Amino acid sequence: MHTGQAEEIRDWTDGAARLLGTLDSLRVAITIFDPADRLAYANAHLSYIFPFLPPLSELLGRPYEEFVRLELEHGFVAGSALTGGPEAFVAARLKQLRGDEFIPRDLPLADNRVLEIKARLAPGGYSILLWSDVTAARAQFARLEEAIALTADAFAFYDADDRFIMGNALYAQLVGVSLEDMNGAKFVDILDRVTGSGRLVLDEPSDEWREQRLRGHSEPASAFTVRTITDRAYLLRDRATPDGGRIVVFTDVTDKTRTEAALAEQIDALARTRSALDASRARAEKQKSYLADLMRRLDQASIKADTAKTTLLRTMSHELKTPLNAILGFSDLMISMADKLKPDQVREYAGLVHHGGSNLLRMINQIMDLTKISAGRYELRRTRVDGGNLMWQVCEEFLVRAAAKSLIIDTKGCAAGLLVDADETVFAGMLHNLLDNAVSFTSRGGHVRLSGAKAPRGQIALAVEDDGPGVPADDLARIMEPFEHAGAMAEHPKGAGLGLTLVKALAELHTGELVLTSAPGAGFCATLLMPGAR
Repeated sequence: MHTGQAEEIRDWTDGAARLLGTLDSLRVAITIFDPADRLAYANAHLSYIFPFLPPLSELLGRPYEEFVRLELEHGFVAGSALTGGPEAFVAARLKQLRGDEFIPRDLPLADNRVLEIKARLAPGGYSILLWSDVTAARAQFARLEEAIALTADAFAFYDADDRFIMGNALYAQLVGVSLEDMNGAKFVDILDRVTGSGRLVLDEPSDEWREQRLRGHSEPASAFTVRTITDRAYLLRDRATPDGGRIVVFTDVTDKTRTEAALAEQIDALARTRSALDASRARAEKQKSYLADLMRRLDQASIKADTAKTTLLRTMSHELKTPLNAILGFSDLMISMADKLKPDQVREYAGLVHHGGSNLLRMINQIMDLTKISAGRYELRRTRVDGGNLMWQVCEEFLVRAAAKSLIIDTKGCAAGLLVDADETVFAGMLHNLLDNAVSFTSRGGHVRLSGAKAPRGQIALAVEDDGPGVPADDLARIMEPFEHAGAMAEHPKGAGLGLTLVKALAELHTGELVLTSAPGAGFCATLLMPGAR
């Protein structure tokens, strides 16, 4: 042997010694078994895990089955692992070593520790077993399972392969699939079972709802409301985890949904009551106290909000109180002077009360609509709507007002056949708001033009244009914010400044857009870009 060969062998021997020394320092036991299942190598940590074993030098060559039986002989294994009997336990362990079951196996010990055993085949028919103490990790997992079992929400966890790994009984009850059947199942398979089970009340075809749910499941975070056939409402939140998995949570919001519906009905009933002459002072005072308390709570909440929210709430408080003060003032006057008022005066005061109540109702409805939209709870019932015909119908409502101001409303550009995919009632309200602005702020003897045309990307453009005083270009973005006015609107405000805000929000809810163009002295044009219907 020449010098070069000797140095090469020495280097290889030194490298192997360093590798074995490194393996001995690991906090994981490593064992290698030959094709006959006899121990060929073990690092030092094996003696730490199995203190009852003889020295490593005496273990080499012994079969794996002998290791397993030594565990049983020394009472090393917890009784929970032996429910099928000792022989079944030994057979399962041997199958992991030589079978095709390479899923990590937990081994509960009599001293309450838990070992995880991982098996892998190596070249030449050898098998490698890795032994890790996972007691702390399993205890933490058990605490997590206990926590989600006790929570009032329905929880489910999916891994990076989108397979179900854990959930609580409430989640299984909601989807109608047992936890055992869901274990390891793909999310899309569980979704298909839920969609076809009829347990949910769907406001759209099941295939469209399924696609929408899958889109939300692929986003970083999504949330929407679902209803069950038992008349329960749930807020469904779906969020990605740092390791690529998903967390799905259902929160019962049935009471909150019913309270909001009841509140909406109460506000509508109160608005109708105020318009009648027999509304009592006690009821008006009660409503005033309720609204005052609402304003106080809103003011307290605004202290914790940022500057923009503070400005919004203060303005809303002023806008709500203005029509309410008019209602209460004229109601008090009619009550105190009921015997002295003439019929014409009663009619006049009643008209002012009705006008104030209508303004208040419209403002509250606009605020509630904006709140629903921002919370993702505004539901659209979309259908095919002829945009040109709808503009003609909305125009009919303003002919008397336009004639009183000698305004000309030009509808020649409202072509029929421009089909829009929209909620017809909501869409009509959007056009009504735009035309109301145009008629309100156009000078006497002016013109208002309505037009519709096809736009790029399959959209339909519907425009309301006037030759009024216009708005500076710098203010166009601002006037679409709540309670904002600009130009002639700022000098003579005729509303709370919510109309354009609501139209913009509803357009975006339809996947459309509101575009404003104007300049001082050059009129004002509001264009709705709405999705076209197939």
